[in-house]
Amino acid sequence: MPIRFFYLPKGRKYNYQPRYYDERKEELERRKRRIDRELGLDEENSQDVYIPDIKGQMRKHLKTRKKAKKASTTRMLIILAVLLFVTYLLLRI
Repeated sequence: MPIRFFYLPKGRKYNYQPRYYDERKEELERRKRRIDRELGLDEENSQDVYIPDIKGQMRKHLKTRKKAKKASTTRMLIILAVLLFVTYLLLRI
């Protein structure tokens, strides 16, 4: 059995097949739906259309995370100040 000092295992392979996405077609469909709604041609289906607001949801999520982090930092500083004050009082006596 030969000794291999510089043996590097091969990476695992998988069969990835990307889906086809036509950005121009999607934009054209969105424009058609918007124009139909503006002209009143598609009023019965205009209530059922779901338009995801991913960008707005991410902003909202990041704002809540930022607020939570700020509150956590403030809480930690208050606790540290109280502990230092209590330690000062105990060592002073």
